[in-house]
Amino acid sequence: MRIALHTRVRADRIEEYEAAHRAVPEELTAAVRAAGVSSWTIWRSGAELFHLLECEDYARLLGELEHLPVNVDWQTRMAGLLDVTHDYSAHGAEAGLPVVWQL
Repeated sequence: MRIALHTRVRADRIEEYEAAHRAVPEELTAAVRAAGVSSWTIWRSGAELFHLLECEDYARLLGELEHLPVNVDWQTRMAGLLDVTHDYSAHGAEAGLPVVWQL
């Protein structure tokens, strides 16, 4: 399945956000892959962030990562950098962007 998400980085924290993503902990990327993600891309336009991920089951992904310490630490770190966050808890499974058009 493909999931699109929207978040917004604080304008004064863009460099820090991008630096963090150049050094995502290997333990976190391994856990994300193990939870069924085959790809995750984030684009930035100004402070707007658009994520596209492909995974087996988004609800399962969130459930597997929700209480994983490396993910909890990462989400706490990201929350300090973002103005608009995404709910990466099990409750956020329905929070993806709705499809408007597809070719």
